[in-house]
Amino acid sequence: MFKSIINLFFPKVCSGCNSFLLTNENVICTVCRHDVPLTNHHLSLENEAFKKFYGRIPVVHASAQLYFHKKGIVQQLIHNLKYKGHEEIGTILGEWYAEDLKEIQSLQSIDVIIPVPLHRRKLRERGYNQVTAFGLALSSSLNKPYDDTILRRNIYSKTQSKKTLLGRTEGIETIFDVSFTEKNHDKHFLLIDDVITTGSTLEACSRALLKIPGAKISIVCMAMAQS
Repeated sequence: MFKSIINLFFPKVCSGCNSFLLTNENVICTVCRHDVPLTNHHLSLENEAFKKFYGRIPVVHASAQLYFHKKGIVQQLIHNLKYKGHEEIGTILGEWYAEDLKEIQSLQSIDVIIPVPLHRRKLRERGYNQVTAFGLALSSSLNKPYDDTILRRNIYSKTQSKKTLLGRTEGIETIFDVSFTEKNHDKHFLLIDDVITTGSTLEACSRALLKIPGAKISIVCMAMAQS
């Protein structure tokens, strides 16, 4: 009864379209779940995400769950996750995508899940890393450890979405570094992020991780910008 009263005065709304959620709906309404543009990257080894990094860095696997379009449902979801504190969106997407990722043979060998890190100043400002909930959901579903201590961001930078392509790539090689021990050698790292745009951030993170002897890299993101 108390829960019903709370919902009466503070009704839950869909994080994708802001419509009221029905009793059996959680975070994302049924309509939005049906309408979100799925990439189906998990069905093809040489998908467009994989090709994004081809010739740039050696990746075992690369994929994104959803297509990101301006003013679309996915942009709204990512915005609410990243700037409005709705970390439950990352949890829902992680649990959803994990079921597809379980079918990918090349991901059976991953040893640890690593998020693209925020600089400690940005982490204090935002209060959380927007990919943490996504990563923890993947960790739980795939039964693989999540580690946000190996990869670090050395340089504070402004929001990537407000930068030009040149601004996103300029000097990015120096932003990331790794802290590792011998136990991290010869590991297959699953690098995760929210949205693939140019791929420069993920490339820089991968190059940092490849400093670890014997490291292999796979990449999984919530969304991918589609031109």
